[in-house]
Order: sequence, then C-alpha cells, then structure tokens
Amino acid sequence: MHHNVYIYIAVMAGVTYLIRMLPLTLIRKEIKNKFIRSFLYYVPYVTLAVMTFPSILSATGSVWSAWAALAVGIILAWFGQSLLTVSVAACLTVFVLELFIV
Repeated sequence: MHHNVYIYIAVMAGVTYLIRMLPLTLIRKEIKNKFIRSFLYYVPYVTLAVMTFPSILSATGSVWSAWAALAVGIILAWFGQSLLTVSVAACLTVFVLELFIV
C-alpha cells in the first residue's frame, strides 16, 4: 500500500491552522469566568510538564538516577531556586549517581 506523504502534511497543517484560528474567530469578547481564565492560564504549564516528564525518566542510563535528579529538581524549585541552579543540580545528581551505579 502506497501512502502519499504530502496528504499527511496537508492534513496536519490544516488541523494546526484550525486549532489556532478557531479561538480567535469564535471568541470575540473578554473571558470573565474565573474558572475558565484560571484553566487557560495553566494550560501551557501542564502541557510542558506532560511533554517533558516521560523524557526526564528515560534520558539517563538508569531509572534511579533519573528519579533522584527529578526529586532534586522539584525540591530546589519548590524552595525558589533559579532555573540555572535547578538544572545544574539535576545534571550533577545524574552525573554523580551514574558514576556509582554503572
């Protein structure tokens, strides 16, 4: 069975365009509902978390070093550390644990 790649690309482009265009054309006035506003505020954060969480656990050589780095990152972020500090600490955690685990 022969598949035409250009049809797939055209369908993906159309769906992407519709997803971005429909809210702009259908919602003309300001959203005043507090629940909907708070829901829309957190959508980018949830999407980012859902996309990165599986990658965090499979990016290292061991699941244990991945979980440890995740825990270190969450704890440091919880206490208000900068993104650079959290990233470096998570990377160092993986590096040190991979030295001992492997």
